[in-house]
Amino acid sequence: MPMEVPMRLIDGPGKVADLHSTRILSLDAAGRILDWISWQDAVCLYVRDAVAWTLGDPCLTVYGGHNRDLGRRSSLQLHPIVASSGHCREHAVDPAPTLTNTALFARDRYICLYCGDHFSRGELTRDHVLPISKKGKDEWENVVSACLACNLKKSNRTPQQANMPLLAVPYRPSWVEHLILSNRNILADQMEFLVSHLPRDRRHLMG
Repeated sequence: MPMEVPMRLIDGPGKVADLHSTRILSLDAAGRILDWISWQDAVCLYVRDAVAWTLGDPCLTVYGGHNRDLGRRSSLQLHPIVASSGHCREHAVDPAPTLTNTALFARDRYICLYCGDHFSRGELTRDHVLPISKKGKDEWENVVSACLACNLKKSNRTPQQANMPLLAVPYRPSWVEHLILSNRNILADQMEFLVSHLPRDRRHLMG
């Protein structure tokens, strides 16, 4: 039966604040973290009876059509974390996050790693610590967020040559870190689950 919008928001600590930005955390049947999926994709899993198990209190209720005989309207409750039955990732190794400016700026929390000021996305640039012209690579470990002024000041030099020390060492985020950084509307149950899968020495960075 087709599901209809609008949806009723569930009251409580895990309630959804913004329907259109809401994402469901998808796991495989073994509990390995896959990715964020839309609530529409989550509905498809429920309707196909492809949900192996769930975690967290229901966060959304989807209403469908009315049953003429019973005089009732069908409904479906969605959970914040959903494991798909029959779906297991082939390899236990997490995928590497794709390097994009959006992901980079999120990793660096929209801070220029040279001057330390906060900027909007449109005010930041991708700076190569070791410039491409000096055989530097376009990879996580060699790029940082930089405001336009600092990028221009550093120019085609290393931080040492420009006398512009980095405020933090660039690193490749794990897949779990990437999921946390890429979603600004994470529900409490989702955040607790994701943080529990981070190394202990990195959990404080997600605060």
